Amino acid sequence: MSHQFTEAERAVLRIVQADLPDSLTPYADMAREAGISEAEVLALLTRLKASGAIRRFGASIKHQKTGWTHNAMVAWKVNEAEVEECGRIASRHDRISHVYYRPCSAPDWPYTLYTMVHGRSEAECLTVVEDLLRDSPLREYAILRSLKELKKISMTYFA
Repeated sequence: MSHQFTEAERAVLRIVQADLPDSLTPYADMAREAGISEAEVLALLTRLKASGAIRRFGASIKHQKTGWTHNAMVAWKVNEAEVEECGRIASRHDRISHVYYRPCSAPDWPYTLYTMVHGRSEAECLTVVEDLLRDSPLREYAILRSLKELKKISMTYFA
C-alpha cells in the first residue's frame, strides 16, 4: 500500500531530496519553508524511516573535496552461498561505501558482488582489495575504474 503524502509532507520531501539548508538549524529552516513545525518535520522523517520508505537520512559529502580523489567499483565473483557473508565483511570496511549483489546470467561476466572503494590514491584502493582477499572468501575480481563522473545527484521523488 502506498502512502498519500499531504502537501506539507511533500514540501518537506522536496526540500530534503535537495541540499540541506547550510545552517545550525536545518530542521527548523525546513519547517519554516514548508509551513509546519520543526517537530512535524522530525516526526515525518522518523515515520518514513521506521516504515522503511527511506533507509537513512543525512548529509552527503562531496568526497573529492575532502581528499578522497580515487575510487573503483570492484566486481567480485562470489558463490551464491557466500553472498551474505562476503557482503557483511565488505560492508564493515571503512573505505567501502556501497556493497551490491546483482545476479547475472551472462556467461562472459561471472561477477555478482560489487563494492565501491574510495581512497586518496589508487594504491589505497588496491589495499582495500587486498584486505578483502585476506579477510573474506572473495578471490576473483575485476576492477572497474572511474574515468570521469558524468552525473551524480540525489534522486528526485517530488518535483
